[in-house]
Amino acid sequence: MRVLLTTTSFQDTPGSHQDLLYKQGFDIDKLRGPILEAELLPIIQNYDAVICGDDEYTERVISKGAQGNLKYLCKYGVGLDRIDIDAAKKHNVLVTNCPGVNQISVSEHVLALLFTFERNIHLQYNSVQKGSWKRLTGNEIQGKIIGIIGLGAVGKELSKKASALGMKVLGFDLYKDLDFLSKHKEVIFVDTLETIYEHADVISLHLPHTPKTEHLINREVIFKKLKKQPILINTARGLLVDSIALIDGLKEQKLRGYLSDVLAHEPILSNEVLLGVDNIIITPHIGSRTNQSVQRQGLMAVNNLIKLING
Repeated sequence: MRVLLTTTSFQDTPGSHQDLLYKQGFDIDKLRGPILEAELLPIIQNYDAVICGDDEYTERVISKGAQGNLKYLCKYGVGLDRIDIDAAKKHNVLVTNCPGVNQISVSEHVLALLFTFERNIHLQYNSVQKGSWKRLTGNEIQGKIIGIIGLGAVGKELSKKASALGMKVLGFDLYKDLDFLSKHKEVIFVDTLETIYEHADVISLHLPHTPKTEHLINREVIFKKLKKQPILINTARGLLVDSIALIDGLKEQKLRGYLSDVLAHEPILSNEVLLGVDNIIITPHIGSRTNQSVQRQGLMAVNNLIKLING
């Protein structure tokens, strides 16, 4: 059984997930993803399975793999937007992912970004390192309204944490989870995004990237629908936000800040337009990169592969 491992979080974090994988007796090759289509096409047919991150599994890649040995794609993580699911079905390549394992880490990262920005931690760290004792005045988050767009596992976890910190929570999702809402009456479910755009001091995105959600936060939203100069937080997918419209919105003070763990193109390009823009904080897609979350996701990804092999 020849397996390609491309997720860097899995590779870089020792633990029980690695122990389980290497006990299986697989012939394992490692590459550091995310791997693009052009890099996968010459090699994909050589592997029976891939434990992958956000690699580019297009129809061409999957078709080429299926012509060879490829039978299984096991996503380390939740999002499947980089895998052509229709092509996988067509070519009988089985696909799994790891839902419900990273919500604690990602929701904590959202709050870490928010606290960092509101209390100027990033600016004060750098100023003190230069020997300065100039002190900036920050803001509390208690009493602020957070609008959570997408009440999946991460959105729900964030809503509980934000409420516990004294924030007022508005939540939007296409699916209304009545069981969750009945247990967490502090979460106010809204039927339209406009309600969040009108009332939220902080907006946090927790959606997959699809043709319908691409540039969900666009020029019209930023310049016509936002009412309170909110902070926008994105730990989901970079393409949910129109970067140029975002930069213009920050300059025109339609937004107070943009805190992101994701970019439209990853790894970051040298000409990334968001670099060097005031009131933007970017982290390198580390929202789920904690020792605890990596092991949970890694174990699930490996166990998913074992289950597929055993039928």
